[in-house]
Amino acid sequence: MWKWSVRGCFSIRFAITWESGITITTRTLFGVELMPVITCVDDLKRIYKRRTPRMFYDYAESGSWTEQTFRENTTDFQDIHLRQRVAIDMSGRTTKSQMIGQDVSMPVALAPVGLTGMQCADGEIKAARAAEKFGVPYTLSTMSICSIEDVAENTSKPFWLQVYTLKDDDFMQRLFDRAKAAKCSAAVITVDLQMLGQRHKDLKNGLSAPPKLTIKSVADMMTKVQWGLGMLGTKRRFFGNIVGHAKGVADPSSLGDWTAQAFDDSLDWDRIREFRKMWDGPLIIKGIIDPRDAVEALNVGADAIIVSNHGGRQLDGALSSIRALPQIMDAVGDKIEVHLDSGIRSGQDVLKALALGAKGTYIGRAYVYGLGAMGEAGVTKALELIHKELEVSMAFCGHTDINTVDRDILMVPRDFSDRWQ
Repeated sequence: MWKWSVRGCFSIRFAITWESGITITTRTLFGVELMPVITCVDDLKRIYKRRTPRMFYDYAESGSWTEQTFRENTTDFQDIHLRQRVAIDMSGRTTKSQMIGQDVSMPVALAPVGLTGMQCADGEIKAARAAEKFGVPYTLSTMSICSIEDVAENTSKPFWLQVYTLKDDDFMQRLFDRAKAAKCSAAVITVDLQMLGQRHKDLKNGLSAPPKLTIKSVADMMTKVQWGLGMLGTKRRFFGNIVGHAKGVADPSSLGDWTAQAFDDSLDWDRIREFRKMWDGPLIIKGIIDPRDAVEALNVGADAIIVSNHGGRQLDGALSSIRALPQIMDAVGDKIEVHLDSGIRSGQDVLKALALGAKGTYIGRAYVYGLGAMGEAGVTKALELIHKELEVSMAFCGHTDINTVDRDILMVPRDFSDRWQ
């Protein structure tokens, strides 16, 4: 929907209202406000930063401790160069592939992100809808605002559920059972969050489960008018998979104590075998950064692993995911499907991960930027940007089918993955 208004003889103002209900107001140039041109994920990030409360922006855009790993997750991609080929037929390009046997329009899934429904009202539903329409998997976090049932009721295709390794067997079994009832087509077990890495910004902002509101954070929220109107218009404001489902958590006020006690710092691979028995569908293990752990994940019967350091939010100083990938491929790459998460912001990042052997990739922050900027339409825009860059870059490297891409298209520094002893 286009909206026009005229100010004087030479000033024209217009905006676009997307299907999601989010209106993007244009900027002024010589008296005329123009729609910002969005050409990359960073453009979405800038809009997202303006529209989302600081507490939730910092939650997404931060890492633990010094944030070294958070930064290197993205910058290490820059050490890898692409090999351009010319005079090759580039017509008939396709990025269609499969992840754990499921057809995908490109080998990119939406990663599980907690609190997505606080980035934008009903955020999990909007992200899942965008992923469904685009033909890529959506992974719902256990710590989501919208519940498994909420997302299932508002989508028509199966999605994936991410679960944490919690102590409460009854809750875990019922969580898996709810996923089966909702026809979730895969479970993703996160194994790198037995305890929380310290994230300075979250502590300073009072970001916890549930969030601790301060005068400063409330004042900031009041300046985010469209975000606030969206939150006022939804009934989903708390952790929908926890409140009313976990023992002793009947309302948000009791959530903090449960969260503090629920995570299992005694987790071992035998415990993960117990979870494997609770879920008989496709299983993906997320949080692998060492080849030895990749072998253990293979041995417990996982269908795929995700090379991930939790977006740099757990052990600061750990290797970036892309730098850890080659050695993990050497250890298990011909025995189990390997995916990569953490640091992907572009189609070229996806291409480099695939060329190093990954069969699939995940975006978290990249789609959250779009969600916070423009709701469902913003998630679609993020996917469109990544897809276009992936398809074009693939062709420039001499390939028209994403499934034929291999390491030959890359120029990788000799010590990229083995410079440390």
